[in-house]
Amino acid sequence: MSEQNNPKSLSQQRFGDYAEGYVSSDTHAKGADLDRLLELARPQSDWLVLDIATGGGHTALKFAPHVAKVVASDLTPQMLAAAEKHIRAQGVENVEFKQVDAEDLPFTDNRFDLVTCRIAPHHFPHADQFVLESARVLKPGGLFLLQDHVLPEDEDTANYVDSFEKFRDPSHHCAFSENEWLAMVRVAELEVLHTEQIIKRHDFLTWAKRQDMSEEGIAQLQRQLTNAPPMAADWLQAENLGTPRATFVNHHIILLARKK
Repeated sequence: MSEQNNPKSLSQQRFGDYAEGYVSSDTHAKGADLDRLLELARPQSDWLVLDIATGGGHTALKFAPHVAKVVASDLTPQMLAAAEKHIRAQGVENVEFKQVDAEDLPFTDNRFDLVTCRIAPHHFPHADQFVLESARVLKPGGLFLLQDHVLPEDEDTANYVDSFEKFRDPSHHCAFSENEWLAMVRVAELEVLHTEQIIKRHDFLTWAKRQDMSEEGIAQLQRQLTNAPPMAADWLQAENLGTPRATFVNHHIILLARKK
């Protein structure tokens, strides 16, 4: 398989190129969702936490003051370097940085009290394997805390929304519906404790340019929003299209599960 057609190589290449943009991205760095993750997990001071696909390091940074140690992991060395620079600049020292494949974790069984992964699994070629690996490295009673794009249950609408995301970012492999996530978690023999969905509104141009879209590509994305079928249009909730104030939303799932 060529590097261009290898999903993991493509993710490394693209996120290596745009690493600093994801550190500074308001979507990733800020928001009530980070506070909600902390609230749901209720971390303890003696916990060892693994943050998978840490990106700009925002989840690792959020949890670090509340636990003994966080291992911030990512597939992309440039992203890890950017996250480390960002976190160290805050004076935080209890975060370790490690290059890791989310689908093949280099850790022993039953090691972590909490595994987190935020706004990343839609890039994984085998999300089910990521969930199995997360369950493996958790201690009995340990928590799995996920946040990611979520798709509607209607298949045609889901395909339209996912194609819109993938056109902007070819390293976007596949998002899932809530029912699909629940199925993966249960196969991994994790007990689902809580799910919820949140809506995040994005400035369209900022979102598109974060992946260095051309003017032609931006125009195509706007056409996809303008011409979306009714159910997809209801899901994406685009506003002010064709203006600098254009926005749309995507939906995220937050899922908390426990290893039995």
